[in-house]
Amino acid sequence: MITESQINETLKSIFSEIQFPSEPNGLYEPLRYMIQIGGKRVRPGLCLTSYSLFQDSFNEGITSPATALEVFHSFTLMHDDIMDRSPLRRGVDTVWKKWDENTAILSGDVMLIDAYKRIAKAPACVLDKVTQSFSKMGAEVCEGQQYDMEFESQDYVTMEQYLQMIGLKTAVLIACSAKIGAIIGGASESQCQALYDYGYQLGLAFQVADDYLDAFGDEKVFGKPIGGDILNCKKSWLTVRALEKIDNKERFLEAFNSQAETPEQKAEKIKKVKDMYIELGIDADAKKEIEMFTEKSLEAAANAGFNEEQIEVLRKFTVKLVGRAK
Repeated sequence: MITESQINETLKSIFSEIQFPSEPNGLYEPLRYMIQIGGKRVRPGLCLTSYSLFQDSFNEGITSPATALEVFHSFTLMHDDIMDRSPLRRGVDTVWKKWDENTAILSGDVMLIDAYKRIAKAPACVLDKVTQSFSKMGAEVCEGQQYDMEFESQDYVTMEQYLQMIGLKTAVLIACSAKIGAIIGGASESQCQALYDYGYQLGLAFQVADDYLDAFGDEKVFGKPIGGDILNCKKSWLTVRALEKIDNKERFLEAFNSQAETPEQKAEKIKKVKDMYIELGIDADAKKEIEMFTEKSLEAAANAGFNEEQIEVLRKFTVKLVGRAK
């Protein structure tokens, strides 16, 4: 089985050597910028990890689709940052902020096309399964983003609705990453499904952790300003849970929906909402929810007939991904 260090070295090599066309520079430079600012490489990392459970070496048939998953993810971020008006991504200017909105839209479009070129290099014997999984996931991510935008104009969103949204917007891409690695690795149908389920539950844990860190994280570690969801009146797991628990919903909504223009007003709004989160125990609730989804992800893997060594590989990946919110 391929080791964790081999996976990390492969990821480092893939993204240090990744190539995009040189001209027109105004179109492709934002692609290079998005890849260079990096990230945790969660999706390609999980794809390679899943593949490593069944194979002993890497080749372009797996590294190219793994790269496609990160390129696709970067495309979604480029467009999401425009819709969310996010000025920072991983501690640096977002593409629309560094260039302009039109550049971010067009460069995002070509980034999606690039992802399909890379996914098409999957082995011919499984190419149809891989592209079907990838395309289904791509549409679901867009569906999730649509729900996310619609929630911004609604005062009340149920937890069921919220979990459906993050399942589409976040979890299906992580689940698909695990499944594609398994498909290319030669896993059985049941193992592919188990790894998809593992990735889906892990994706839910990851998003709740992201919501938690947006309010309670360290900006230097988190890579973007703390309180962004609060300032943008964006529904998060914390918001939905707060409205489930609080008796005086109007009090919460008045603070949450208030306008904040100056730095002082922004700081005051974030403090008011966070104080209510703490008062209601939402921070502790979020940590319990992260733990619950984490356990479900490992249960899905445990029911697939994997040996202890394979389960340990997935357990390590899980801890590395969601341990940041502990």
